[in-house]
Amino acid sequence: KDLKLMDEGNQTLTEFILLGLTERWELQPVLFAIFLLAYVATVGGNLGILAAILVEPKLHTPMYFFLGNLSMLDIGCVSVTVPPMLVRLLSQEQAVPFAACLSQLFFFHLFAGVDCFLLTAMAYDRFLAICHPLTYTTRMGPRVQAVLVGASWACSLGNALTHTVALSTLDFCGPNVVNHFYCDLPPLFHLACSSTRLNELLLFALGVIMAGAPMILIVTSYLQVAAAVLQIRSAEGQRKAFSTCSSHLAIVGIFYGAGIFSYMRLGSIEASDQSKGVGILNTVLSPMLNPLIYSLRNPDVQGALRGLLALSLA
Repeated sequence: KDLKLMDEGNQTLTEFILLGLTERWELQPVLFAIFLLAYVATVGGNLGILAAILVEPKLHTPMYFFLGNLSMLDIGCVSVTVPPMLVRLLSQEQAVPFAACLSQLFFFHLFAGVDCFLLTAMAYDRFLAICHPLTYTTRMGPRVQAVLVGASWACSLGNALTHTVALSTLDFCGPNVVNHFYCDLPPLFHLACSSTRLNELLLFALGVIMAGAPMILIVTSYLQVAAAVLQIRSAEGQRKAFSTCSSHLAIVGIFYGAGIFSYMRLGSIEASDQSKGVGILNTVLSPMLNPLIYSLRNPDVQGALRGLLALSLA
């Protein structure tokens, strides 16, 4: 397709062409059906978790307060990426205005960044509950919960704004074809005409703050949790303690594994091709699996969901 330019003087692009997951048009209806079902399942599952937490008094605890926030973030994250992709699959229009691309990038990094810190807060919550049970209710009170969530949003907002503003200063003079199904930093760096060295340094430095530091805190928390659980003499007590932590660890592994793969391998077309699969894991499968992982391993959540289902059918 011909490049559309903002003006002939500085040759700035006004739109990008997103290639999507595949260029084979015969596969587009199949992909549309699969991702529409995945989107409905993700939103429905996370709304179910939210409803269960709201109606079940047993779930009015700090752990489920954070889980409810995580469910809202998952809905936001999948809504930023999947519906625009579905519209493009349906209309077969691949062009995305530059401003819309920047907006998608901003909101994706905003939600994903809050995810990083919320997962850390959930690890800290498990650490306090298992290692310091006598002071748990005072050290994880409503005010502390609110501060942790508010700080998560503030830090993530700063990170998302920094990347969006830094990207907007780059020159894009062609080509304008993005080898991905949503706008993200690595594939856009590949298209810039000006130097992306500062942007890549920012990505690395802020990545250490947004992902590296939380990951260290999560690992440290769970090492202490594991040591405390192993001192529990009751096998049933050990099983219950490990069960409450294993769901969270599974989510952490999926989220951070996909994020590290996506952002630590910049610059090559091959990396961009492989990042499409990782992008599906990070933006679609992870938000869809979160409610499944938590509900399948938690009898309280299962009971609340069964109650909601019975009410809806009554």
